[in-house]
Amino acid sequence: MIYDNLEFHNVMELQKKDGFSGLRLQRFPEEIRYSLGYEDDKRGRIASQTSTGCEVRFVTDSKKIRLYLSALDGDGEVLVYNGNFYYGKYTLKSGVITTIHLEADERFEEVNPEILQGYSFSHKVWRIAMNRGFSAVYHGIDVCGCTIRPPKENEVPKLRWLAYGSSITHGVESISHNNSYVEQAAKRLGVDVLCNGISGACLCEKEVADYMATRNDWDFITLELGVNMRVHFEPEEFEKRARYIIKKVIENNPDKPVIIITIFPNRSLYLKQPDKIYYRNIEYNKILNEIHREFNANNLHIIQGDSILTNFSGLSSDLLHPSDDGHILMGENLAKKLKEIIAN
Repeated sequence: MIYDNLEFHNVMELQKKDGFSGLRLQRFPEEIRYSLGYEDDKRGRIASQTSTGCEVRFVTDSKKIRLYLSALDGDGEVLVYNGNFYYGKYTLKSGVITTIHLEADERFEEVNPEILQGYSFSHKVWRIAMNRGFSAVYHGIDVCGCTIRPPKENEVPKLRWLAYGSSITHGVESISHNNSYVEQAAKRLGVDVLCNGISGACLCEKEVADYMATRNDWDFITLELGVNMRVHFEPEEFEKRARYIIKKVIENNPDKPVIIITIFPNRSLYLKQPDKIYYRNIEYNKILNEIHREFNANNLHIIQGDSILTNFSGLSSDLLHPSDDGHILMGENLAKKLKEIIAN
């Protein structure tokens, strides 16, 4: 999305709300956000409003920049990059407009230009990346009368990855969203990420399936399915929902890779006294593999979760969400598998 000569990456809606100044960075359109949930569980309508993985991107010849942002629903953290190069970290206090002062670093001009070439992002692109757990609000930018523009196609990665899934895809328990398994894999692949993780609420609603299938801004998609659905659905209902979203996405995008990711290892697989969650964990993975075999589509692939999280100690103490070490390990393993798929 382009606004104010800025690119708002991973932003589908700049929402203006009565009583609030600024524009809220939304990863999903309102009609999708408010369609999320099952029976009384509507937590997806909140989780989908976090600005995780959203970025403000621009190129300017100004040496000094002032960007005005605020946070809603809690304090927020912003990571700033010059292309692939880390610049700094800033904290946004909830409900307070914060001025982020940026200065062009002259040291980029002191090195041979060849050493700055060949990366997924041009170092000329300012990237203001929103961390997990808050909603970011844009209030304006001041480049002191200098030129400003969105990045050009050759200044950002060529391929875009739409990542749909649970809190694990959302990056929960990583200290920074920058360390989530999706971001770690994307760095190794040199691709751009559109984060559609929905913490605790990846339920494969029909509206979400239709929405993702008809988006035209991604080159390949991963569907990390199952872990959030085990509490609500018997295997038959899970199969119905999983089958619909997979079928819809592959049929609408026959030339784009669609990758199913089965449930990652977690405590439910190793319970001393197995419960319904244990059995659903097993059944769901079987169902996903059966759907993959049945569809037998050229653009449909499947990756087993236990081939990505290959070390159980990569989990945090809840024995469900990966730690930073776990996310990094998963990113490395997933990147190797995705590279083989997207290269074809």
